[in-house]
Amino acid sequence: MVRFLSLLVGLFSIQFAVSQTQKLPFQPMDVFALEWATDPQISPDGTQVVYKRNGFDMMKDNANGNLWIVNADGTSHRKLTSREVSESQASWSPNGDRIVFSSTTDEGSEIYMYWTETGQIARISQLETSPSALTWSPDGKWIAFTMFISEKPPVVAKLPEKPKGAKWAEPARITDRLKHEADGSGYMEPGFTHVFLIPAEGGTARQLTSDNYSHRGNLSFSPDGKEIYFSSNRFEDWEYRFRNSEVYKVNVATKEITALTSQDGPDHSPQVSPDGKTVAYLGYEDRAQDHQNTLLHLMNSDGRNKRIISSNLDTSVSDIIWDSSGKGLYFMYDEKGNTKIGYITTSGKITKLADNVGGTTIGRPYASGSYAVSQNGTLVYTQSRPEYPAELAVIQNKKPASLITNLNADVLAFRELGKTEEVWYKSTFDGRDIQGWIVRPPFYDASKKYPLIVENHGGPILNYGDRFTAEIQLFAAEGYVVFYPNPRGSTSYGEEFGNLLKNNYPGQDYNDVMDGVDYLVDKGIVENAKLYVTGGSAGGIMTTWMIGKNHRFKAAAVVKPVVNWISKTLVADNYYGYADSRYDGQPWENFEAYWKFSPISLVGNIETPTMVMVGMNDLRTPPSEAKQLYHALKLRKIETVLVEIPEAYHNIVQRPSNLISKVAHILAWFKKYE
Repeated sequence: MVRFLSLLVGLFSIQFAVSQTQKLPFQPMDVFALEWATDPQISPDGTQVVYKRNGFDMMKDNANGNLWIVNADGTSHRKLTSREVSESQASWSPNGDRIVFSSTTDEGSEIYMYWTETGQIARISQLETSPSALTWSPDGKWIAFTMFISEKPPVVAKLPEKPKGAKWAEPARITDRLKHEADGSGYMEPGFTHVFLIPAEGGTARQLTSDNYSHRGNLSFSPDGKEIYFSSNRFEDWEYRFRNSEVYKVNVATKEITALTSQDGPDHSPQVSPDGKTVAYLGYEDRAQDHQNTLLHLMNSDGRNKRIISSNLDTSVSDIIWDSSGKGLYFMYDEKGNTKIGYITTSGKITKLADNVGGTTIGRPYASGSYAVSQNGTLVYTQSRPEYPAELAVIQNKKPASLITNLNADVLAFRELGKTEEVWYKSTFDGRDIQGWIVRPPFYDASKKYPLIVENHGGPILNYGDRFTAEIQLFAAEGYVVFYPNPRGSTSYGEEFGNLLKNNYPGQDYNDVMDGVDYLVDKGIVENAKLYVTGGSAGGIMTTWMIGKNHRFKAAAVVKPVVNWISKTLVADNYYGYADSRYDGQPWENFEAYWKFSPISLVGNIETPTMVMVGMNDLRTPPSEAKQLYHALKLRKIETVLVEIPEAYHNIVQRPSNLISKVAHILAWFKKYE
């Protein structure tokens, strides 16, 4: 018997070893198999978590998601409903007996109720448009939400009526708004978002706010349910004060609206304390900088006694939640490329609770994620590491975090991923410490030198981190070391570091990236003769700047770039937001500076074979920008190709097939110049 068991163990060991050697690198079609968790909501007693389980539909080529529920210890993981339609915005009732959520119907999104004891479901609304920010009243009798209400467009000319049966052209589309289109959705229908209230048992929604202002973001009830706190910009010149918002409250009975803040800047995300005496909110006084830390403020419920309590934290605060005692708040923040959850007392003492929040931006390793906390302090959040997208993690009784889901075991357990490694190096410009990451190819051999792909992040006021990234794993799977740095201007290194690009972009961030390349070459990790570079949006700007400044790269892939700040600024959907923050004045007031920092000004220096890629519906970095670079390179007879992605906005990889296509085209271009 012992010999049999020994033989069995030996066979299992061999089988295990074989299975390990048979692992494949991450494959393009694996993208469709990925799943990730978003928006976890924990029951008031801390025993159950409802969340949205997301994945890709291979046949429809899009992302979709349904609500799932799991015990806080990871047991009894199951789908919340039997419905096979999109579900989101789950929220537990104050006593945990119901879950409200929104879901699609044939007529549009509606509000639904789920009873936890019976599993029954009912639609409780009949709305004009989709609801957002679903929020329970403290007594569980009402649901507050926001909803867009359309308005008629302006009329300039009255036209004669067309004859019956005539096929005339569509009528002119007319707007007189400052912001009239948005990347990702296109033309914006005229109208405003308002606050509504509906009985939790179902009925007619009652509109609480009015006038031609939008009221967006989260909602927060006073403990007695008589007032709702929200943010808006209810100034007559709100269009031109586009960075401004204030905290308001509305009386549920009288609809009277009271302004509680007044500083020039974005005050938002109000949260009322459990005793109703204090309101926490986020914001800052606008100084027209590239980057400003979002600070945590407190004030009395009537707006008096305003104070900042997060001054000792040199990073932005987000996603605030009061603890049940009212002695402090939970919050999220980024630090050195890693998203964390912290706790801050009302006197300003800060404690870190969790690392590695994120994993919901599947393509590239940007900051993301969310969390929730129960009345007894049990914490649930979306956790990500370079080895997996967002899973649910729980922290109870100050113990280490434990994963309670494993959504990708069916795929990633059979893949050999590239290993991610943190690197730090010195800036040759001013000696600053610069952070980045490298991903080594699967089955890495330290005795070899590898080709390098530099992947520049977008923003530029954003950060990459040690998070899962499908695109970079696909690059690494083809035998490249991938370097993705956080040069100056990146967030999570303090306000001063993030604001170094004010009136100076691109600037020494270029030096920071090239210093990282030199660091990897000097360490013998990559081969100096085999350097490639890519990046999207602000990363496309940096990529163009880099090949305009030097000829070290064998090939480049410039994705959705800005190459001409003068033309981009007045064409993009956010055209009104650049003056005095990115550069002084408007383009016609400061032509020289706008041109100086435009990568097209360097096009005469470019010798690098360059692929240019853009979404054909991109409103943030319009296709005309990509075409300027492509046309200039063609006129100069530089090897180049233009790749246009049909029906894609700025987020080219929103459809999973486009993520695969984007990576495949970049790799094919680089392979051509090996």
